[in-house]
Amino acid sequence: MKMNRHDLKQEGSTENRGNIGYNGAMPPLAEKERPRKRVPLTIEMYHTLSEQRTFASDERLELINGEIFEMSPIGSRHARCVKLLNEFLIRHCSENSIISVQDPIELDDHSEPQPDLSILRRTADYYRDAVPKAADVKLIIEVSDTSIEFDRSYKVPSYAAAGIPEVWLIDLESEHVEVHSMPSENAYGLVKIYLRGENAVSETFAEFTLPVNDILG
Repeated sequence: MKMNRHDLKQEGSTENRGNIGYNGAMPPLAEKERPRKRVPLTIEMYHTLSEQRTFASDERLELINGEIFEMSPIGSRHARCVKLLNEFLIRHCSENSIISVQDPIELDDHSEPQPDLSILRRTADYYRDAVPKAADVKLIIEVSDTSIEFDRSYKVPSYAAAGIPEVWLIDLESEHVEVHSMPSENAYGLVKIYLRGENAVSETFAEFTLPVNDILG
């Protein structure tokens, strides 16, 4: 069930087809054998595997749509962007909210991503006894360098399906900021792209306006 996001584009290659014959072809099914049904992991199953030390202690993983994905390493430019945005959000958007950094949220029974930043509904106990649910999330920010296609194709649609009001996708490689809002079943109805020299503007928080040059560095 575990998949490395860097291998997503290679799923059709023979390296990722499981048990294959020496000639690269799938072995024929027995006459009465049925293809195995793929059962998505639940968050409870995922946590049980973690408690049983199925994964290495230093692995950075997240559960998306019932599948476990290895998260990309965090480089210095990525880390710098998260720090800057965290500082800005604490100063301007934390009066009635909690700013969460790279912490898990539960979108549904099969998804527990760890976005770079989340603006959460404020609670007195700071979510001491439970991971925030989708209904607790006001805005999510994902900072992407090597993971842009994964974030855009897998995570953003999952956030939309869960009803997250707004998602910012910071594309460090292409140097722009995408602001996704108006969530529907599996996509956002409104996507605005901001380039260097422009100010990225939130559709949800009037006080969240920041120069793209500052975000990208």
